[in-house]
Amino acid sequence: MQYWQPVWHHGKTTITNSAREPEIIDLQNLLNKMGAKIKGAGTDVIEIEGVKKLKDVSYNIMPDRIETGTFLCMAAMTGGNIQVKDVNSNHITPVIHKLEEAGCKFIIQKNEIEMLAPKRLKAVDIKTMPYPGFPTDMQSIFSTSLTIAKGTSMIVENLFENRYKYTQELIRMGAKITIEGKTAVIKGVRRLYGAKVKATDLRGGAALVMAGMAAKGETKIENIEYILRGYEKFDQKLKKLGIDIRCID
Repeated sequence: MQYWQPVWHHGKTTITNSAREPEIIDLQNLLNKMGAKIKGAGTDVIEIEGVKKLKDVSYNIMPDRIETGTFLCMAAMTGGNIQVKDVNSNHITPVIHKLEEAGCKFIIQKNEIEMLAPKRLKAVDIKTMPYPGFPTDMQSIFSTSLTIAKGTSMIVENLFENRYKYTQELIRMGAKITIEGKTAVIKGVRRLYGAKVKATDLRGGAALVMAGMAAKGETKIENIEYILRGYEKFDQKLKKLGIDIRCID
């Protein structure tokens, strides 16, 4: 929350080169409802005029676009049909376009997305970019779905270094992935196999859950605290989709 502290400062604060994600706009809307004076969220320049205090309010936060993308990719990887409600499809347009390119079909309504996946995805190429481009937080999720796609996919991570740690765990499950700098080359295989793996971060951990869903046999994932901090009631939601999953203390 890059402009929380200046809200209380005297005078005017200007933030340049700011993120443009919808979460920033949502935060601005919340703070302004509390009495802050902020404008520019959604652009690369945000202006904040300090106020003496903020007031208590009731506020409904925006849908989690990365969680939405995660469930879509899970259904895509397992050849399923999924309906996700209370979402904003405009926030994940690049993800939807890439899933369509991979062979998925969509019915999109105002606050609802229905997706029908093919039996096997087609390989696609992805380059992560700042919003509104393909989100880096979806890179590991989408890449995992491509491990069993038909053909060879190329992923370019343009925003963060060391975001391919999860691939070593996927390789343990039978994936064929080669890392060359900021590029990952994924040669689709017919099947992944259950294994004991470790989550190294939030999105990479969710990717391993997805891999386990599509793999033959049982997959045990350690360090699930990474996953649980970013996905509320994750196992319960997956059980509703028919996934045999359980958290072990």
